[in-house]
Amino acid sequence: MTSTQALKHIVQQLLDIYDPGESLSIASIVLEDAFGIKPSQISPKIKLDQTQLTQLDSIIQRLLAHEPVQYVMGEAAFYGLRFLVNPAVLIPRPETEESVHWVLETCKQHPQIRSVLDIGTGSGCIPVTVKKRRPNLDVHALDVSTAALEVAKENALRHKADVHFYEVNILDKKAWKPLPKFDLIVSNPPYVTEDERSILPKNVVEYEPHLALFSGGNDAQRFVKKIAEFGKTHLHPGGWLFLETNEFYVPISSEVLAKNGYVDVETRQDLNKRDRMICGRRPGA
Repeated sequence: MTSTQALKHIVQQLLDIYDPGESLSIASIVLEDAFGIKPSQISPKIKLDQTQLTQLDSIIQRLLAHEPVQYVMGEAAFYGLRFLVNPAVLIPRPETEESVHWVLETCKQHPQIRSVLDIGTGSGCIPVTVKKRRPNLDVHALDVSTAALEVAKENALRHKADVHFYEVNILDKKAWKPLPKFDLIVSNPPYVTEDERSILPKNVVEYEPHLALFSGGNDAQRFVKKIAEFGKTHLHPGGWLFLETNEFYVPISSEVLAKNGYVDVETRQDLNKRDRMICGRRPGA
């Protein structure tokens, strides 16, 4: 089977569960990640041997079970880097790349920012990317999941990024005390409620970690409230807090920050013109 035929074959198999555009995107990822065939190289001249065809069939069966292609391949692209992923961590999203860009932009504009903390780090894509782009920063990250931290530490080693990791439940105020203060805190916290579980895509709710998806019960702001409170004691005066959420929760999340005394609260839209990101500053210097 040629690589051109393989591309068409994958797409045709996936059309029952994905739209044509997403099917083509997944097929391209499979050919590149599994067989090293980049989209620009797909042609009748490049063929898959029998061993590769057997592997391809196994991959397609996993995809047809709604398993995300990133878990099947064991990697995900994020901000120009490749990150190891497995079901212990959320798959990095393009929207989070935009949050990271805002953080990096802020760090560039304000050289007094020297320390950064990522809360709920998952794969470590946020702190590793920040450290790679701004090597002068002292970068920290925490997560409640031991399994997630193992993945994050692997990714830090893979990219030679010196990141300090902590196993901490941000909802437990007693666990805050040993942590240092920071100039900037960023988080993509859980904000999906139990009532919203039924509207999530099957490949998300059946495979991605519920600990990182669901806020617990029906309070979508549970983590936002705690992180905002944490920032009041663990951000230096004038420090920044960045949060990611969905478009429906941006107004109430912004209100949570304002009620906790944050100033200069600002929201930004993603590339799809949806409100997704929030930033506020702790009063002070």
